[in-house]
Amino acid sequence: MAQEHPDHPVHARIDGTIVMIGFGSIGKGTWPLIERHFDYDADRFVVIEPDERNHTFLRQHRINHVADRLTPTNYREVLGRLLEPGKGFVVNLSVDTSSLDILRFCREIGVPYIDTVVEPWAGYYFDTQDNAARTNYALRQAVRDEKAANPGGTTAVSCCGANPGMVSWFVKEALLTLARDTGRDAAAPTDRAGWARLMQSLGVKGVHIAERDTQVRRRPRPRGTFVNTWSVEGFIAEGFQPAELGWGTHETWFPENGHRHDTGCRSAIWLERPGAITRVHTWCPTPGPQFGFLVTHNEAISIADYYTVGEAGAPEFRPTCHYAYHPCDDAVLSLHEMFGSGRQQTVHEILDVDEIVEGIDELGVLLYGHEKNALWFGSRLSNEATKDLAPYQNATGLQVTSAVLAGMVWALENPGAGIVETDEMDHARCLEVQRPYLGPVEAHYTDWTPLQDRWEHFPEDIDDSDPWQFRNVLAT
Repeated sequence: MAQEHPDHPVHARIDGTIVMIGFGSIGKGTWPLIERHFDYDADRFVVIEPDERNHTFLRQHRINHVADRLTPTNYREVLGRLLEPGKGFVVNLSVDTSSLDILRFCREIGVPYIDTVVEPWAGYYFDTQDNAARTNYALRQAVRDEKAANPGGTTAVSCCGANPGMVSWFVKEALLTLARDTGRDAAAPTDRAGWARLMQSLGVKGVHIAERDTQVRRRPRPRGTFVNTWSVEGFIAEGFQPAELGWGTHETWFPENGHRHDTGCRSAIWLERPGAITRVHTWCPTPGPQFGFLVTHNEAISIADYYTVGEAGAPEFRPTCHYAYHPCDDAVLSLHEMFGSGRQQTVHEILDVDEIVEGIDELGVLLYGHEKNALWFGSRLSNEATKDLAPYQNATGLQVTSAVLAGMVWALENPGAGIVETDEMDHARCLEVQRPYLGPVEAHYTDWTPLQDRWEHFPEDIDDSDPWQFRNVLAT
């Protein structure tokens, strides 16, 4: 049961059982935030975790857990044993569990639900031969179709981590900042159409989810080991998916290996190439210009969809949007080794908060193409600050877990909202809950454009007439 503390307000009471699915790096970091900020019966907090590597921690902290692995044939039975209709909360932080199936079941019995990604059942990412079916567009569209078929009802928050999740709230804060700094009305719109019109009126052509992770440890990365600052399994899975991006109305060029979608919101395209080896030019405050990987993420599709003006098939306005991710240096080396050898490493390591000697996770949104050129707005959270803010996680983890906390609070305060994405939530309330855990949250303008990062000795096929064409952003 949470005790009220000036820095740790108790946001809500949760009756019934809180079921956390998965207890990897994100689950381990989310648990203490739930302890701090919710009033609940600790005996009714249960973790479903089949990985024995995490059982020691669970036993040491006397956390109730079951070792079942959820599958398409047992998930209803396992969850049904733990949950009471209309009570509790399901927090899905696992890989290889169908977000859509579990979300449906929770809504059937009236239990609020949250996840950080639209995850499929085990094997889907690597056994599915049709690349279009492996896209996040297809996975997201199935959830949107469920929302359309069954509107309203018990709240289920889809894709609410750092990204997807928090970055959608940053987009809205960045738009209001840009509106204020250009002398326009900075009052927050009250609906999706108003936000889309605001982005259009400000002249924003697109959004990079621009991230630079500089966290390092002293020990060199061992060969044959994939090192990361968050779930290795999750990063490998999304890295092997096709690169995807929201496709804006300002684009005049189309990539040769690009594919459109004929159904759904049609806000995105995908490339016949893994995202983890597809490079793009981007910008973050600490490094300035940098390469990022165009790894597929739900927010690239949802943001482009949310800010569309006009019909899906022939919009008046839509921004380009994609992830531009520079992970920690050990993860970059791990990717090179994995793709170079054609084999996944058998050993996985996550950089522990106590072994990291320096570095931050600089995660924000870069809004570009407007009259002030480009605006980066985001969190610049250090590992040292994270140690003082919350236990059992590094800076990357805390940006995710604090967003899960904010999404849970919003869900409890809005119990009949149905299936929602973070773009559709009250960004101000969510950031109010999350911001104490984000370190410096800052806005930075830059005059950088993708045309500046070129070597004159090696001419490229670029478009000098508009620096913000994806043709210029994509690294050849």
